[in-house]
Amino acid sequence: MPDHTTDRSALRGDCAQCFGLCCVVLPFSASADFPVDKPAGRPCANLGGDHRCGIHADLRAKGYTGCTVYDCFGAGQKVSRVTFGGQDWRTGPKEHARRMFDVFPVVRQLHELLWYLTEALGLEAARPVHPDLRRLLEQTERLTLGTPQELAALDVAAHRQEVNVLLLRTSELVRAGVPVPDGKPDRNGRPGGNAKGGNAKAGKAAKAGKGGGRDRRGADLIGARLRGADLRGASLRGAYLIAADLTGADLRDADMIGADLRDADLTDADLTGAFFLTQPQVNAARGSAGTRLPGSVTRPVHWATGG
Repeated sequence: MPDHTTDRSALRGDCAQCFGLCCVVLPFSASADFPVDKPAGRPCANLGGDHRCGIHADLRAKGYTGCTVYDCFGAGQKVSRVTFGGQDWRTGPKEHARRMFDVFPVVRQLHELLWYLTEALGLEAARPVHPDLRRLLEQTERLTLGTPQELAALDVAAHRQEVNVLLLRTSELVRAGVPVPDGKPDRNGRPGGNAKGGNAKAGKAAKAGKGGGRDRRGADLIGARLRGADLRGASLRGAYLIAADLTGADLRDADMIGADLRDADLTDADLTGAFFLTQPQVNAARGSAGTRLPGSVTRPVHWATGG
């Protein structure tokens, strides 16, 4: 069993402990995701004096779908209660609010990295890199506790790159033991085989688009017909799966980091063991009661209503 466990509750947004930062800091434009324009730094018109959303239960019905697919990974409460000691941006000086707004996106990125590192440490196949993962996890946690000045000056991109090297290695280790499509042996000599009992059509669909095979990093699969596709152990890092038909697709043990699943149809798809999958990605997709998900995410409420 993995020798490291971390409580992920601190990496989930807790609006009751936040000063509504995502509703103020982030900009949005009138589109399919939002009904109006809002510049960065201006409170959303739906944000109440208690820092709670006045239409939270009706966001999709009111046209604020974009809000339902966003997660701060717990950065909101960290910045509100720890970095700034519980001092509200509304009651503090103007400079205080500006610094809080500058720091929030930085901590949000760090908390997202903590989410991935924590998950990687729970993957048995990644045991060879657990010491390095643990080191970076502890380093990232320390960074989140920096002063506002330290956080504002942090080179997040450089730190993210260091973390990404290990996440890539983790992905390789986890996917190495997954049988590849079309009966070809994997790198460890294990036999492969198509999903659905050798469904050649599914195998062909899985190879549609750029990349071929199991390496689908950054692939343009927008609107792709991948119904029943065998994508077991595939690397879908940064793949564009917007509005793709993944009905009944086999996505077991696939690397989903950064995959764009907006309006993708995951009806009856199997994502058992899929890793680096976040709640915002799942919330952005469509699914059903038959969609099998890893334990790291929950089934969106709107799936039950077909919304």
